[in-house]
Amino acid sequence: MDAPAPIRSEQRAGPAFAEFVGIIACLMALTALGIDFLLPAFPPIGAEFSVSDSNDLQLLVYCYMIGFALMQLVYGPLSDMAGRRPLVIIGLVVFAIGCLASLFAPSFETLIAARVLQGMGAASSRVLAISIVRDRFGGRDMARVMSFVMMVFIIVPVFAPAVGGVVLLAGNWHLIFLVMLFASVAVLIWFAVRMPETLHPDYRMPLSAGRIAIAAARCVTTRTAFGYATAMGLMSGCLMGYIGSSEQIFGSEVYALGPWFPLAFGLVACLMGLGSFVNSRLVGSWGMRKLAHGATIGYVGVALLQTLAALAYEGHPPLWLFGALLAASNFLFSMTLPNFNAMSMEPLGDIAGTASSVIGFYTTLMGALLGLAVGQAFDGTVLPLTVSYFVLSAGTLLVVAWTERGKLFQPHQTNPAKPVPATGSRMP
Repeated sequence: MDAPAPIRSEQRAGPAFAEFVGIIACLMALTALGIDFLLPAFPPIGAEFSVSDSNDLQLLVYCYMIGFALMQLVYGPLSDMAGRRPLVIIGLVVFAIGCLASLFAPSFETLIAARVLQGMGAASSRVLAISIVRDRFGGRDMARVMSFVMMVFIIVPVFAPAVGGVVLLAGNWHLIFLVMLFASVAVLIWFAVRMPETLHPDYRMPLSAGRIAIAAARCVTTRTAFGYATAMGLMSGCLMGYIGSSEQIFGSEVYALGPWFPLAFGLVACLMGLGSFVNSRLVGSWGMRKLAHGATIGYVGVALLQTLAALAYEGHPPLWLFGALLAASNFLFSMTLPNFNAMSMEPLGDIAGTASSVIGFYTTLMGALLGLAVGQAFDGTVLPLTVSYFVLSAGTLLVVAWTERGKLFQPHQTNPAKPVPATGSRMP
């Protein structure tokens, strides 16, 4: 008996393409909202809880991301057994509970713990959103969908700090968590009403520690998957280092923009959204590798210019110069991550849920820990950030070259890996 055909969007009842992309984008955007919405509130939170070292406030970002990373190892394997839909709903409920706990946190330590809980809930949206996309699409189609999704995901930071600043004008930092709560409930309702289960019943697998270990081993031993996952982790370290120290750089210390911090942050983030849009338009004709490899090389070059500028001005380059180079870096960043993600998942379609969990855990934890190291090195100048951009991006380029055995820009003429039934038989 032939195995069932892979699930594609036209074969399953549910939302049309535009609504599907919207739901997936909102699921992933909750992660960004959970980080960037809170950034303008760092000073008032520090004042209320008497946080003496401003670098400690970065823990509100990095502890969220660590909780986010750890739970990805749980949601993916469970979703391969129970389906994507119930695990997404559970994660959204956990995220909402984390919002409530943050809203009423009596101490900074309790707020940190609540942020970990938020991250644990947000993990389901991230890892299972990618699995849902992989259930329905493969190859360049998957890259196209992920580019649209990442465009929305990246646009959120453009507006999140500004909206957070407006919320602070209307009240205090507690209102920020109230808005997060309402957003999570809205996404939960939309998903529950409109998104059907995307995992074919024949592809469900029993929960097995051995199977998970085998799947994790495949993620590590498959050169393309492991190489591009490592590249994602290194590039994510750049972004997390910037996010964690962005308020100190733009808002309170280096450039001391105060209430204008959300505007500076948003202008830089706009280029990330533009980069994702350009990627979504070009990936079908140019291919993932040409775009990602070219953008990585460009990123290294811009990072070198950033570092030289920081050194020339003793860590305080003019705002216009630093902002322009940072925006260029973020534009190129947005043309790497969606393609790295799609290429790392492409050979693992038959274990999409577990693979997405393992890769998501690995890349997110790497990005959070590298970002924490960069953020904690903040010394009142932009030099720690610019040096980290250059070192991490150069490392990314080396990893990509290793992954492709030194042959950059070469398209791969392969069929996307297709899901297989739980019996393990291969698709024809």
